Amino acid sequence: MITARKSRLALAVGVALAATLALAGCGSSNPLDEPSAGGGTDKGGETIVVGSQAYYSNEIIAEIYAQALEKAGFTVEKKFNVGQRDAYMPDVESGKINLFPEYTGNLLEYLDKSATATSPDDVYAALQKALPKTLKALDYSKASDQDTYTVTKKFAEDNGLESIADLAKLNTKPVLGGAPELEQRPYGPAGAKKIYDVDLGFSATAQSTLESLLAGQVQVADIYTADPAFQTKDIVALKDPKNMILASNVVPIASSDIADKIAKVINPISAALGAEDLVSMNVQSTVDQASAEDIAAKWLKEKGLD
Repeated sequence: MITARKSRLALAVGVALAATLALAGCGSSNPLDEPSAGGGTDKGGETIVVGSQAYYSNEIIAEIYAQALEKAGFTVEKKFNVGQRDAYMPDVESGKINLFPEYTGNLLEYLDKSATATSPDDVYAALQKALPKTLKALDYSKASDQDTYTVTKKFAEDNGLESIADLAKLNTKPVLGGAPELEQRPYGPAGAKKIYDVDLGFSATAQSTLESLLAGQVQVADIYTADPAFQTKDIVALKDPKNMILASNVVPIASSDIADKIAKVINPISAALGAEDLVSMNVQSTVDQASAEDIAAKWLKEKGLD
């Protein structure tokens, strides 16, 4: 009786094991198989770790990447608010973080302090060469977060200003306002003189460069392109046709081993992300106090990328 019971138990275990192996055999051996119409695949079991700086604008972009990847069937882990570049780059380079929204010019300067490229295409090409082999830059977007020479709309209209070069025709010497270190940077007053033959004074705006501009304390201000003030205030950035100012376009930096797998999801985001989009999303964050998750979901839907 005991022997028969053991035999039945052994047979049951054997049948269960065989069924398990049969089910496993039915699964695809290709880790890159596309998800079925019902979704649910995690693209081979890999988890894509998406990171962001401790900066609301950067977190919104990272959230867009994360939501788009999840929609495409990838398993995603968010590692946001990591800190600044010195804090997160070691984890990005090692592969602990697989995808990070970066800025072409700023990252190039971090990797290669001797770099001289300034235009968007040249900076991107130089960045691709400067990146370690563990990383790959996907397509960059038109959206940027870089310095500008900005004036009030009234000042521009009154003086016929469209580009930095137009400052040379003013009857008085305009004052450029910005952080103290701007005075010594290649696109400070010396750079404006060399490249555009524009004479500028300089004022270190200790508290708020924007407020100094709006109050008339300076005529030109160094304001970043993604600043919400470009939507909420009457200001305009002067064109920089000679690329005096270092281009710093939003660019996804991915681990080399997964870059090609996620490119079809991430590159369309870069193609759709314009300068006005980034400013608008930043306004939603700072003025409307919307969450990064909601801002990202709304943008993806508006662009047909959800």
